[in-house]
Order: sequence, then C-alpha cells, then structure tokens
Amino acid sequence: MAQQFNAQNIKKRTSLLVFLKGSTAPLVLYVDSPEALYEELKQAMKNPTPSFIEKETSGPLKKVCFISNQIAALALQEEQYM
Repeated sequence: MAQQFNAQNIKKRTSLLVFLKGSTAPLVLYVDSPEALYEELKQAMKNPTPSFIEKETSGPLKKVCFISNQIAALALQEEQYM
C-alpha cells in the first residue's frame, strides 16, 4: 500500500544555482535570501572588473568562494521537501 503524504507536510525552499565556467555541475547554494543573492551575483557578472566573492550558506556547502568573471549562469530552483 502506497504511503500517503499530507500536503501540509510538504514545504518549499528556493536554492540558487551558480554555474561556473569549466565546471560540469553547478554550485547549489541554500541561503536566507536567494533572490537577493541572485541579484547581487547578476550585478557582479555585469561588472567588467572581476571581484572575489565569498558567501556562507546553510546547506551542505558551508562556505564558498569564486571570482565573478567565472560565473557562466545563475538560476533559482524551487524544491519541495518534508
């Protein structure tokens, strides 16, 4: 018999995916405000001068750093979890 899940137990969270040049998989960042970080990194990508970016996150990656000119793409991903 299939286990039934109560829809109230399912939560949603948004993560920020950072695709770096030369990397096969994106960095998946869990932060308090993914939309704000998305906008911050998008502005860093537009800046012609490369900058060093370091962030603390609340997911499996606790701290991450990279150079802004190595960002190939950004994405917001919504996930369901219990």
